[in-house]
Amino acid sequence: MSGSEILGESQWIQGKVCLITGGNSGIGKFTAIGLARMGAIAVMVSRDRAKGEAARDEIIRSSGAKSESVELMIADLTSLDSVRRLASDFLQTHSSLHVLVNNAGLILAKRTVTKDGLETTFETNYLSHFLLTNLLLETLKSSAPSRIINVTSDAHLSGHLDFEDLQLSSGYGAMKAYSRSKLSQILFTYELAKRLKGTGVTVNCVHPGVVATNWGRKSAGLLSFAVKFAGPFSLSSEKGADTSVYLASSPEVASVTGAYFTKRKQVRSSRESYDEAEAQRLWQVSMKLAGLSDS
Repeated sequence: MSGSEILGESQWIQGKVCLITGGNSGIGKFTAIGLARMGAIAVMVSRDRAKGEAARDEIIRSSGAKSESVELMIADLTSLDSVRRLASDFLQTHSSLHVLVNNAGLILAKRTVTKDGLETTFETNYLSHFLLTNLLLETLKSSAPSRIINVTSDAHLSGHLDFEDLQLSSGYGAMKAYSRSKLSQILFTYELAKRLKGTGVTVNCVHPGVVATNWGRKSAGLLSFAVKFAGPFSLSSEKGADTSVYLASSPEVASVTGAYFTKRKQVRSSRESYDEAEAQRLWQVSMKLAGLSDS
């Protein structure tokens, strides 16, 4: 990014409050660095406090930001109660929110279930972000113009939703669960964009590219082999964060909403991702699973 680009983008983002999930490592950490470098207040979410504090120190050093401009909040996205506490804690300390980056994600070789009784990949990558976004929606609206960025993946291209078994109780596969969660994120993005029309809140999603992060590191078998094989060909986390930072800060996309981006360009997502009936059905199911009322 050139100096002139940073200057132009920072004119809007400077002093704005940005909440980034998964902000202690990988793409999330470099998203926080990029935004803090432009003068934003970066509120990073980490599951582990020690790792979060270490990452916060690194973000401050790397961005040159003042210590009070980089904040740490703790939440476990495998728990809906933890997500609710995160939203409550954030709203107690911040009266505005200008950018929400739903970035945290994982992939698991074996099927596990959270204490909420949900498949872990689905809850972490999608449903917890669905809940967090809805809990912060009124603040995003009152802070408008504001932006929501959902970090997804081109893995969604092989994803398919089966509403008879959203939790993959049978036929589980790591990539099957991952691609389904990422397709859900995109369907959510498009449906939310329609619901937010005229509010001043935009919502877009981004495929960051194949990035060398902790993604899949604890996997086994063929998945582990694929992750290791892809490593030398992967982007750095800093490059992977570029489009997220762009969507959060650039005046070029101030009015763009309901779009799928990669390498700063709008591209088409999968055919299924544009199924409006499926998006509406997923919304209703998600509201029930998250314990929300659609008033």
